[in-house]
Amino acid sequence: MRALERGELAADDDGLVGHLEACLGCRGCEPVCPSGVGYGRGLETAREQLFLARGLPARARWVLRVFRRTAFWRLAFGAGRLLRDTGLPQRLAGGTRFGFAMGMLAATDGSVRRQAGDRSEQEQTAATGKVSVPSAPAGSRLHPTVALFRGCVMDALFGHVHDATRRTLEANGYEIREVAGQGCCGALHEHAGDRNGAAALAQENVSALLDAADYIVVNSAGCGALLKDYGHLLGTDAAQQFGSKVCDVSELLAERGPRPGAPLGLEIAYDAPCHLQHAQRVQAAPLAVLKAIPGLEVRLLPGSDRCCGSAGIFSLLQPEMARAVLADKISTLGNARPALDLVATGNPGCLMQIGAGLRAAGLAIEVAHPVEVLDWSYEKGGVYESGKGRKGERGRG
Repeated sequence: MRALERGELAADDDGLVGHLEACLGCRGCEPVCPSGVGYGRGLETAREQLFLARGLPARARWVLRVFRRTAFWRLAFGAGRLLRDTGLPQRLAGGTRFGFAMGMLAATDGSVRRQAGDRSEQEQTAATGKVSVPSAPAGSRLHPTVALFRGCVMDALFGHVHDATRRTLEANGYEIREVAGQGCCGALHEHAGDRNGAAALAQENVSALLDAADYIVVNSAGCGALLKDYGHLLGTDAAQQFGSKVCDVSELLAERGPRPGAPLGLEIAYDAPCHLQHAQRVQAAPLAVLKAIPGLEVRLLPGSDRCCGSAGIFSLLQPEMARAVLADKISTLGNARPALDLVATGNPGCLMQIGAGLRAAGLAIEVAHPVEVLDWSYEKGGVYESGKGRKGERGRG
């Protein structure tokens, strides 16, 4: 990358391009580098130079064009959601390229993941005759204020995670505000080297969200990493201030405890999204969210800190390599004893990639965002007021 910047290597050097395009950009090298090299920043710069000199492959250009316009991605994901709701992707999921794509779409279905929570309640009821409900502390006033960053994939396919985010934060004393005028975070453009495209999207979000609340909450690790780095991307005081307000949902919940819910009786493994653990350096907060569930032993299996192969649009551009990266993780999850009911991870790409991999391997293990799991626990524990439970707040996903 340094040789490219100095002009010692040309942007059309096959070896250089091969290395840079094969990199997942997971930034797992940064925390273990004894010299503290900011590899992520270097990769951004190198890919921007390649983008300016070579452009992008046709498939990448098409994908980024869709994410650049809200109307485009809403149409595309709306069609995907309609297909998902027919149940066909769940039945067609498998190991072929088409089957894996169907598995990724099926993994966005919150009602399917919800079955794991339902099973735990049935098992607990059968064993004890009732579901244990802890006493809830007196409610606190709704403060401070939090603006929910909706994003694109999360908003269109994971609306149930937004609902869980809202409910769990309100239960821990935050006031949630919905803000219009926001859109895609721009992370896919920035990762591909399209800095101008990323900056345009970033500016829209800064204008919409900067003064909307005390905090800006995000439940997508990939989005959160770039949102926190808007100051570097845009180079303005407003963008710097914006970045300082951004928090992952797990950070805000961990700040308040969070308050405990009811036991679930699930075997859960936590898998750390790369851009939460390595880029944002948020490691303890997601575990604190899951440990608010009484009796839950959160398992960290070998390789839980390694990339799943999703890496933005990497899995679309290099599907064989992405599947190869995923293979060890799926093997570890499938061989876990006692057998797992659920894998919790806080990024949409990871949920889709791991979910598709589990389906392709024929494993009856579901995937869910940690905040969803806490939401199930709160619902079973009677934390939410009457009429404000899951059925009263359906999202767009």
